[in-house]
Amino acid sequence: MFSFSKKAHGFYIEINERAALMARTSSTDAPMVIEELKEVPIGDAAAVERAVKELVGKKGAGASAYMHARCGVYPPHRLVRRATLDLKRVKEPGYFLELCSQQFRLEPDKSTIAVLNSADGTDYEVGRVTTQKEVVFVGGQNDELLAAQEQLLALGVFPERLELATFALLGGLVNYHAFAQLKAPTLVLEMDADSTQSFIVSGSGLDVTRSIPQGLEAMIPVVQKELNLKDEESARKLFFSNTFDFTNMGGLLIKKLLKELQSLIGFYEVQTGQSIAQVLCTRLPAKLGWLGGAVAKELGVGVLELDLPNWLKAREITLAPAVTPQNLDPRWLGLLSLMVYYDAAASEKK
Repeated sequence: MFSFSKKAHGFYIEINERAALMARTSSTDAPMVIEELKEVPIGDAAAVERAVKELVGKKGAGASAYMHARCGVYPPHRLVRRATLDLKRVKEPGYFLELCSQQFRLEPDKSTIAVLNSADGTDYEVGRVTTQKEVVFVGGQNDELLAAQEQLLALGVFPERLELATFALLGGLVNYHAFAQLKAPTLVLEMDADSTQSFIVSGSGLDVTRSIPQGLEAMIPVVQKELNLKDEESARKLFFSNTFDFTNMGGLLIKKLLKELQSLIGFYEVQTGQSIAQVLCTRLPAKLGWLGGAVAKELGVGVLELDLPNWLKAREITLAPAVTPQNLDPRWLGLLSLMVYYDAAASEKK
């Protein structure tokens, strides 16, 4: 049996298909210090469990204690989609369920979904008379959310709060835009195996969301053809290894994805008059970090260079001497965003 650990510290964990990212902080609310960060391959469950126990520490908690944590997860069919409401229909029974089933292809009775205001992420009050028509639907399938909870429990983690890591990251990035006083929007890409979730973020909020049916696996046949490899499995192993420099092939590898992105950006720029200035690829493993640069080069924009230590410092979160700023690459933004308190209205009350 697991016992429950004391809440002297704050614990955070993000689970994706490749790794578990974890952090221990000096408290659960700012001001606080990030005392330790850990990254463990998710395929090695025993190593993840050990890392959880090491992060909690045996003293006073017991080696088998649950780590009470704020958790970010990436369910395969997670939903983060912006939509424009028909204000004439918002009071109709079933209107929102219709949007979910027809526009987002989710079964409402088998899903957990929240409707939020696109500008600030606050709850959209269904049924209230309003002129606010730009919203974001956030959620996922119940079976996948339950599977994520069970995975965390099996690893010794008790989720005090369970969030879609994608949405936490986007909220953090909107806040970062304000901190860094970025004038131009950012194109954010989450590349999965079979799809790419694309977002346009600005200081005013989440402007655009689109799922593109082109992911990392679509690049494997190109690698096989260009390098004259015998089969796709050989190409896949080489692609995900760190033994070959694919930088010069970047344009070829993302050719199909690029067409979709150019269409997305072109439409956005015509509609808003704003130009995309930078790209951020958030979930690429270190071995594929060059892909972000390839996308930026082909689009003729820059790569967003995040100053995470100073952003955290502005939010009253500092780094312990053992946590080096050089290790905070974009892969950590989702986990760090779980820590940041950026509700302006609530902050004023506080």
